[in-house]
Amino acid sequence: MQDTHDLLVRSSTDFPPLRRHATSILQVNLGYLCNLSCVHCHVNAGPTRTELMDLATVDMVLEVIRLRDIKVLDLTGGAPEMNPHFRYLVEQARAMNVEVIDRCNLTILLEPGYEDLPQFLADNRVHVVASLPCYLEENVNAQRGKGVYQGSIEAISRLNAQGYGSDGLLLDLVYNPTGPNLPPPQAVLEADYKRELDERFGLRFNSLLTITNMPISRFGAVLLAHNQFNDYMQLLRDSFNRDTLPAVMCRATVSVDYQGYLYDCDFNQMLDMPLGHHEGHPHLSGLLDHDLEGEPIYVADHCFGCTAGAGSSCSGALG
Repeated sequence: MQDTHDLLVRSSTDFPPLRRHATSILQVNLGYLCNLSCVHCHVNAGPTRTELMDLATVDMVLEVIRLRDIKVLDLTGGAPEMNPHFRYLVEQARAMNVEVIDRCNLTILLEPGYEDLPQFLADNRVHVVASLPCYLEENVNAQRGKGVYQGSIEAISRLNAQGYGSDGLLLDLVYNPTGPNLPPPQAVLEADYKRELDERFGLRFNSLLTITNMPISRFGAVLLAHNQFNDYMQLLRDSFNRDTLPAVMCRATVSVDYQGYLYDCDFNQMLDMPLGHHEGHPHLSGLLDHDLEGEPIYVADHCFGCTAGAGSSCSGALG
């Protein structure tokens, strides 16, 4: 697989410099093990990956939450639910009244041994952010694999049965473009999703989050293979929106990899760009002593992906 790292992380970039606000969100990657291997996946997750966060690092995450007054714990992967300490981490964080987000691929809820996850998530009032890159079956299966669409529909139905999409249990869906394009306007596409999923299946959800595909890892390799990388980067540059800069996710979020090392965002983690452009890799243990407010953010050319058009973050469009 071709790597876009050297095309993006160069000695200089014309992306504007940024500095951190106080940390309020920990986005924790619990490992790269996943039951799917999606084309757009920027972490190259899959069923054969063995990297998983251990219990000692999970406990350090919880200690940082206590000391730094973290408001949101955002769990990602891979399939974060496949980490053996997932439920322990969720329960301990919720006991501290921290909002927990589970970035769920939906089909994990149908796998043997995980069938009770909808009940667990509901009991702990976990905010589920679930990937459904289109409301059309052919587009989802092309991006995520044969049969994934029907499995996703069944999983949403099981979440709805637990009260998700209503009763105060948040279920947000995530849209990714299927190719080298920017997402359409979020509000318009959300209305289409709600109409189609309701009319076809009687399904409900709260919000749709549109996220721009980043030209890294698996998606970056696809761009290179189809000779589309330069055109896509030009699209991101041409669509740069300075008004999105105050809201980009790296301002208040720290990304933590499965070993406890820190990055300015999940995408920087995949490009091995250490937090703040430090030599070496700052570790979670450093957050036990001080916050990162005011420190510089390590930016590179892929950051144009978060600031193109309406902007893009893990919470969807920025404006």
